[in-house]
Amino acid sequence: MPPIIAFIGWHNSGKTTLAAKVLAILRQRGLRVAAIKSSHKTGIVFDQATTDTGVYKAAGAAGVLLVAPDQIVLQTQNDGAALTALAERFFPDHDLVISEGFKRAEGVAKIEVRRGGQPHGDEPLTTLVDGIVALVSDEADAFHEHLFRSGQTQELADFIQTNYLAKTKGRRLAQTPRVSLTIDGQVLPLKDWVQEALAGTVLGFVSALKKTEGMDEGEVVLRIWRGAPEP
Repeated sequence: MPPIIAFIGWHNSGKTTLAAKVLAILRQRGLRVAAIKSSHKTGIVFDQATTDTGVYKAAGAAGVLLVAPDQIVLQTQNDGAALTALAERFFPDHDLVISEGFKRAEGVAKIEVRRGGQPHGDEPLTTLVDGIVALVSDEADAFHEHLFRSGQTQELADFIQTNYLAKTKGRRLAQTPRVSLTIDGQVLPLKDWVQEALAGTVLGFVSALKKTEGMDEGEVVLRIWRGAPEP
């Protein structure tokens, strides 16, 4: 699974603008970065220049995924999958996934974007959610072990690349073959020997099929039907 960094914050805190700037910097460094945005709105117009998803596309995202209660654009229904499962399902070969929202996502590093003077400005998310690894704020009394000001986008990109991308990327490239398993929207961790066993079994069958020569990646989806048996 690619590493994930979630930008979180109250409404109008500047999450989209900051995340898009960091994405553009990492993209300029030759990294393949995707974006996943969470929204509570329905009927959202996707991929227009003035929308948040349009901002991410203009920043150079290799893929953009909008997550809303009524849909997931890439034109698929929202099955309630966790953020980690979405990243593995749609962007498994990316170097990094930047998400916006997903305050409650488990096992994901989060960067809080805080702006003073907003309705919830006096309620730091660090007191409400787990996994916050850095804070971006221009407030004079802001404090965090990893504190960045809104103009420090290069430094923030360095922080992400050093701590959450470089080591993970090397480890991912070393996994050959690599197998991931998602069950009902949850990514299950697999030991190396399990990956090798699954890959060997599947490749044994697939290699006998036509049009599989020289393939680099394949996807197998197993759907279990639990309806009533035929009479």
